[in-house]
Amino acid sequence: MRAIWKGAVSFGLVSVPVKLYSATESHDVSFRQVHAKDGGRIKYQRVCSIDGEEVAYADIAKGYETEDGEMVILTDDDLAELPSTSSREISVEKFVPSDQIDPMLFEKAYYLEPEKAGAKPYGLLRQALVDSDRMAVVTVALRQRTSVAVLRVRDDVIVLQTMMWPDEIRKPDFSVDTGDVKPAEVKMANMLIETLAGDFDPEEFEDDYAEAVESLVKTKIEGGEVKRTATSTKSSGEVVDLLAALQRSVDAAKTARGEDEKPAAKKTAKKAAKKAPAKKAAAKKSTAKKAAAKKAS
Repeated sequence: MRAIWKGAVSFGLVSVPVKLYSATESHDVSFRQVHAKDGGRIKYQRVCSIDGEEVAYADIAKGYETEDGEMVILTDDDLAELPSTSSREISVEKFVPSDQIDPMLFEKAYYLEPEKAGAKPYGLLRQALVDSDRMAVVTVALRQRTSVAVLRVRDDVIVLQTMMWPDEIRKPDFSVDTGDVKPAEVKMANMLIETLAGDFDPEEFEDDYAEAVESLVKTKIEGGEVKRTATSTKSSGEVVDLLAALQRSVDAAKTARGEDEKPAAKKTAKKAAKKAPAKKAAAKKSTAKKAAAKKAS
């Protein structure tokens, strides 16, 4: 992991120099918007909604839209006057019981690693949080903006968890009318809970959707359902997604089979592959790879 921030945890007269690491990463399956006919990537232009002209990045400014639809343009000078901070201090405001923090307030999690000089006070703070069953409510400046967060312990590591501001938590605008609940029904519900009771183990759960998408894409690749685009699906600095990685696998597989193979031969090979057992098909692919390697040498 790479540290994204350096500073110090400050409580009382104690200062603990630390490094900050992002504790989470997204593994969501991502898709590209493409032309269904040929698989070409869909590109978007920055067009002004008033005059319909394309706008260059240099001419794009920040605007704040009011409730009545008016747009207020903010310049760089305006933004420079806004209150901001570049403090490298994680300031402990108070220590509160862990059960007083609503999990709905939690936002993003970061690991805190102590610098060599701060190893001992880091250990003392960690042990104090565990023994007291409390979290430290802190203020910290991240991305030029002050945020409220908590320090808690997870697997012997202090975690900084940023939190939403109270006015960012929405209240339900509906009421729930459950009617009269009978004692016998409550008893039966409690029995069901006891039947399904257990300890939480995140390893018991799997991302079935991502696995299903990967299996589906592989099946389509093996069936030859791939669009060959004139340009690469990956541009410089772009995050590689699942489909891009699988596209490279397709190209490698086709190279191994031989790009110059005649259409008739491809059709015959495809029919033979359908009739032959899976093991034999795998053996034929292996033989084709060896022949291609021998021919290249």
